[in-house]
Amino acid sequence: MILNLDPNFRPFPGQKEIDFKSFIFSGGEPHIKINPDFDVNQKITITHRLNSFNDFGLLCLAVDALRRMDVKVIDLFIPYFPAARQDRVMIKGEPLSVKVYADIINAMQLNKVFVFDAHSEVTPALVNNCEVIPNHTFIATVIKTIGSNVKLISPDGGALKKIYKVSEFLGGVDVVECSKSRDVKTGRLSGFKVYEDDLKGIDCLIVDDICDGGGTFVGLAEELKKKNAGKLYLAVSHGIFNKGFEVLDCFDKIFTTNSFKDFEGESVEVIKLSELI
Repeated sequence: MILNLDPNFRPFPGQKEIDFKSFIFSGGEPHIKINPDFDVNQKITITHRLNSFNDFGLLCLAVDALRRMDVKVIDLFIPYFPAARQDRVMIKGEPLSVKVYADIINAMQLNKVFVFDAHSEVTPALVNNCEVIPNHTFIATVIKTIGSNVKLISPDGGALKKIYKVSEFLGGVDVVECSKSRDVKTGRLSGFKVYEDDLKGIDCLIVDDICDGGGTFVGLAEELKKKNAGKLYLAVSHGIFNKGFEVLDCFDKIFTTNSFKDFEGESVEVIKLSELI
């Protein structure tokens, strides 16, 4: 059975859903009331998109409510793991945010925790019983749309290991390695490099897990064009796009999933996770 805490997010269609009501108290606290009309001996899978600490709080309350109803086996599907990018302490005074979230989830003693395209190996290392769903079928779906005569672009060294696994899954699509520099104090990006002399007009697909503001991809697009790239495409598993899509108009098309939010009416092609997993 499924408990979809986000009513607009149903990644496992066809399964019976548990009814509930949730609301925010006037003091700002989330609350939930779960309809007890279901078999507590069944495994329950909770799904949610964690876009705020209140979303995370609702998840914690839902697990507690199920435990108090004597549910023994609970799985969790949170495609976008919060604070996954904060997996290192770069300067003194910062928290190791991903571990804070992981510790709270571990305290729930869940049967399985499923994450889609984890940012790094740190998340599954910290989260007990964690299973990462790779982005392979997502990128394969994108390739079917744009055509197979394309190079996969790795935006930085951190993406290399995953993108070569994608290439292998796709049967050996060419990979172009790139790099950039980031000021750890200001977050400012510079020094974009493409490690191929001439792309010879071949279309390029940048593959990454997260697009927040998009600065990495805009800077990289400029360098790819200097190396004679053909059409430019961007595929990100988790689309935040906090600066909108206008800043990304250098791309012929952008692809993402609904792991973080919905983008109805926007200039991006959304491939639903229900079609991929």
